Amino acid sequence: MAKSIAGPEIERLIQLLAKLPGLGPRSARRAALHLVKRREQLLGPLAGAMAEANESVRTCSNCGNVDTRDPCTICADPGRDRSTLIVVEDVSDLWALERAKALNAAYHVLGGVLSPLEGIGPEELNIARLVERVAEGGIAEIVIAVNATVEGQTTAHYLMDQLEGFDIKITRLAHGVPVGGELDYLDEGTLSAAMRSRTKF
Repeated sequence: MAKSIAGPEIERLIQLLAKLPGLGPRSARRAALHLVKRREQLLGPLAGAMAEANESVRTCSNCGNVDTRDPCTICADPGRDRSTLIVVEDVSDLWALERAKALNAAYHVLGGVLSPLEGIGPEELNIARLVERVAEGGIAEIVIAVNATVEGQTTAHYLMDQLEGFDIKITRLAHGVPVGGELDYLDEGTLSAAMRSRTKF
């Protein structure tokens, strides 16, 4: 076991930073050292912002987004097209679609995907609330915007089964060649999906 070279407080900071996505132990040590060196400019304000976020951040009871209000800013926005509902796996996917400004619609966050191996079934996901929202009426189209993984596609098929009795249009994101992509650099699965999803020119 490696001997600690810093006090327990700094070691705890490093351990917590290492749990963040994209930060391993080495990157966490560098980040912790940078924060400690700049206590006044970074560490203090960061600690304050994190404490404030911990107190004020809520999960939207309507869609599953995170915000400082419930319902969230998106659900409360009167300018949204509420007839279209985009279903995503996680809040990060919602944020990505919002950055792209692809569609000014409402959202529904599942909180993950079905994964029997990890013990994640329908009860662990925000699926019951999705069915409730559709049953309440006013939704004409559901866009299933889950990742193109095996679990994502399994979840998409399960959602289609759950929504089968409703008079709504169900669509999914197109899969295939990305904008600016070169065919030679794409994997076989992406090329096959692009060929199956070909559209009229």
